Amino acid sequence: MDRHCCKSLKFDFMSNSSTESDSNYNGLEQMSVDELLSGINQEDQTVAHSVQKVIPKISNLVTCLVERLKGGGRLFYVGAGTSGRLGVVDASECPPTFGVPHDLVVGIIAGGDSAIRKAVEFAEDDYNMGWAELQAHDINEGDFVVGIAASGRTPYVVGALDHAQKAGISTGCIACNSSTEVAKFSDFPVECVVGPEFVTGSTRMKSGTAQKLILNMISTAAMIQLGKVKGNKMVDMQLSNHKLVARGTRMVMDATGLDESSAKALLIEKGSVRAAVEEFEKENR
Repeated sequence: MDRHCCKSLKFDFMSNSSTESDSNYNGLEQMSVDELLSGINQEDQTVAHSVQKVIPKISNLVTCLVERLKGGGRLFYVGAGTSGRLGVVDASECPPTFGVPHDLVVGIIAGGDSAIRKAVEFAEDDYNMGWAELQAHDINEGDFVVGIAASGRTPYVVGALDHAQKAGISTGCIACNSSTEVAKFSDFPVECVVGPEFVTGSTRMKSGTAQKLILNMISTAAMIQLGKVKGNKMVDMQLSNHKLVARGTRMVMDATGLDESSAKALLIEKGSVRAAVEEFEKENR
């Protein structure tokens, strides 16, 4: 058996794991709908504060990430289950939001794309598969890998980070426990401890919310640093539906003073808010 496979079998998923600790609530099946919703909401309100505590760690990660992206590197998210799905969602939203290539931010999930909709049994337990899938993207030292694992012990994610770090690739992680395995193989670990879930062990709840908030922070801050936002506007967003065309038209109107019809025509012709505004400014110097 491969030494990495043996290593994965040693993981203790219950030891010192706040994500597996008993809920602060009991008798959930006896609660009314209002009581259930209020309890969930009470727990959710603690998440933003937990994220606030790790902003310095997130900042260190983003600072290095931006350097890699400016140097032509890419960002890879690696996760399993809910964590993997959140990474895939964040990656898939970067091209339409910021107008970047689809291969700049890549989400990889244990079990492949089918696992986005349906759980793939034991896919997360393969220590070597995450790295194999990164290699399929010709990953190199200019790239950056962020492993996402609420428990911090998912073999698929730990293995990907381990191999990446040994290959000289910058690594980071998002976990919801302290002193995690993923942190050991991360140059920029982010361990956001949110405490027990409302339903014991259901990390799609508070842990998933924390991971989503942190992913939003990482990708948005990085894209702003890359110049993909002007003022507070998504000037490079893709015009992929009528809503976004209307939003872009309003942006062009605000920036140029053009009427709606002229602004929309210029936007459609140039393909982005940035290009439309630059063309207007060029013609009106």
